Amino acid sequence: MSDTVADPSFHPPEDAVAFYDEALGLLKESGIPFLLSGTYAVTAYTGIQRPTKDLDVFCKPGDYPRILSFFQARGYRTDVEDERWIAKVWKDERYFFDVIFAMSNGTIAVSDSWFGKDTIEVYGHRVGITPPTALILSKVFIQDRYRFDGADVNHVILKQAEAIDWKFLLDQMDLYWEVLMAHLLNFRFAYPTERDLVPTWLMTELSERLRAQVDLPAPRVKVCRGRLFSPRDYIADIKEWGFGDVVGKGLEERHESTQ
Repeated sequence: MSDTVADPSFHPPEDAVAFYDEALGLLKESGIPFLLSGTYAVTAYTGIQRPTKDLDVFCKPGDYPRILSFFQARGYRTDVEDERWIAKVWKDERYFFDVIFAMSNGTIAVSDSWFGKDTIEVYGHRVGITPPTALILSKVFIQDRYRFDGADVNHVILKQAEAIDWKFLLDQMDLYWEVLMAHLLNFRFAYPTERDLVPTWLMTELSERLRAQVDLPAPRVKVCRGRLFSPRDYIADIKEWGFGDVVGKGLEERHESTQ
């Protein structure tokens, strides 16, 4: 794939565009490594366009305080919404951009490996975007009653299979290989004629893991890993049914992931 990808044409209000233009200019001025992700990356890699009202700025965990400090020194309000994964930069209490440095469930953090060559021009600024592999990683756990990003995963695989680092994807999802396998099975179901886009060795590896697991005894510790998908949809499991929590979020938390 070339190092330049298509420019999605979104049309937010003029004052919002002015803020995004200013924010991207300052981010570049800061010299702190960052990437755009979310809708911009999906559009760039798949051609699917949909409206968006914010910017998802991704950075490494060690860099998010630097970004907040840089903007705070220039009069912006900053907010560390959840120190495990997300902060915000505000202007005039109307517009903001997210600063995301890990997945909301704490399973995966942004790392140097996320910074590739692909760029996009947004509001007059050429900036990097998350490469296809990292984009998939950012979406595989977004599965709840109100939002499921499986279609995005499928479309990225369909359009960018050759650009995906499948070995790295498996390495990152090693502890959660069943989640990866479920997405790949969904892809095979959605696109039966395109099954070969997923490497045979990967499906064989995941199938062998499943085959080996089937005859194993059930785990002794009773946990609900569904909370990695949606803390709010699995509250009853923790409060009423005796399952251990693997997320550590408040039981009444109603925050919706913005990734």
